[in-house]
Amino acid sequence: MFRKLSFKVTLIVNVILFVVISLGTLYLVRQQYASLEEAYKNEGKMMSTIGAKAVSRVMEEAVDNGVLSITDVFDVNYIAIPATDPAKFRTKYDAYTDKAILSLEDIFLKNPSVVFAVAADVNGYVPTHNTKYQHASSGNKDKDKASNRTKRIFNDPVGLKAAENTIEGFAQLYKRDTGEMMWDLASPIIIKGKIWGNFRLGLSLVSLDQAKSSLLVTLLSIMGTIFVFSVFLVMLVVNATLRPLTVFTANAIQIADGDVELQIVANSNDEIGDLGKALERMRLSLKFAMDRLRKKN
Repeated sequence: MFRKLSFKVTLIVNVILFVVISLGTLYLVRQQYASLEEAYKNEGKMMSTIGAKAVSRVMEEAVDNGVLSITDVFDVNYIAIPATDPAKFRTKYDAYTDKAILSLEDIFLKNPSVVFAVAADVNGYVPTHNTKYQHASSGNKDKDKASNRTKRIFNDPVGLKAAENTIEGFAQLYKRDTGEMMWDLASPIIIKGKIWGNFRLGLSLVSLDQAKSSLLVTLLSIMGTIFVFSVFLVMLVVNATLRPLTVFTANAIQIADGDVELQIVANSNDEIGDLGKALERMRLSLKFAMDRLRKKN
């Protein structure tokens, strides 16, 4: 098999094809990963913008209706809640946000990719966290850090940048204090023309990685199918193209063995056809020479 020209040509072509398809697949994967990540972040940016506008409207209505004063809304006199670790605080407006924006925030968590969706003031204070993070305090700091996050001040570097942000859809990679990595998208909450804080939304990297894995499997399946089909097609084409060469090789062996009676027919107008025609001329020359020798004898 390794001595066959058709096998060698097929092998070389398929190796080149494999390299080309592999490089093409790598390029496509990178491009699709970038597009997927961009689409993922854009979705988060849109949700954070919607959340910010909704919270702005709710708080401005509270001011307009006299439920809260503008001073109350911008209260930063955080009053510590006793016996809380991590520390929690109350303000003049947190009781109102517990009623007015909790259900609004929870709507975003219907999207399985969203880890949290909260309003945080300019200092990182979150008056009302999502329902899933408002479990009763257990006294276990590590457990409460994960399940009881409301009314805390998140003033870590990412939290502060998000809280002080002034542009819609500000994106940061965020390692939460519970260890998860995610995208943090923030959009400013404007109340009566002044920045109150930001609506922060956490997008799970686990969901993104799962989407990337699914995309990778799909692309590899498609490119693998194309490669297998291409290998089969290359084999057919190479064998069909070189079949006349196999015939001419057999003809040359017959001539070398002294059989010059079988006519060699060349039907193609390429190098292989030229070879066949040359073999036919050689056969005729040998036949003529052999016939002359017989007549002399």
